[in-house]
Amino acid sequence: MAFPEDVMTADEKIVLHLRPHWKVMIVPTLVLLLAVGAVVTGLALGWANAALYVVAGIALIAVVWLSFWPWLVWRCTHYVFTNERIIFQTGVFSRDRRDIPLMRVNDHAMSQTFLERMLTCGTLTIESAGERGQTVLKDIPRVGIVQTKLYELVEADRDAHSYNDDERRRVPAQGDTTAQETTN
Repeated sequence: MAFPEDVMTADEKIVLHLRPHWKVMIVPTLVLLLAVGAVVTGLALGWANAALYVVAGIALIAVVWLSFWPWLVWRCTHYVFTNERIIFQTGVFSRDRRDIPLMRVNDHAMSQTFLERMLTCGTLTIESAGERGQTVLKDIPRVGIVQTKLYELVEADRDAHSYNDDERRRVPAQGDTTAQETTN
């Protein structure tokens, strides 16, 4: 369930690798504790075998459906910020991945409710050039720091691309005696 490094280019470096904030696991953890508590209570009180089997069966279904599955989804959700792009990957059995090159990021914003401010998480909205336009990432841990890092990555990428564009304009192709330096 680790992020596959084979999707990275040769000179691409991971700057941030995040999963949704741990708060998404509060309800699944409570379900697990309640299910275990119900079975232990049944054992401690000496319930009849039939009643104990029914409670244990319901508890097992609740744990698999409402605890284990959300945990598996959480483990298989990746938000990866690299020096070239932002990668969002989700999926347990099937996989969905979206890449946004940093040069296509037009705008990014964060928002937090009062509870999210206390838990240091929030929502990051990334607007990019393209047909999808806006990507909303909920429950991002340390969302303020992530937004600042995203700003730094986008600016560094723009600086690198503008430098490369300037170099392409100044340097004539090898053997091209008619190319002239362009100035703006």
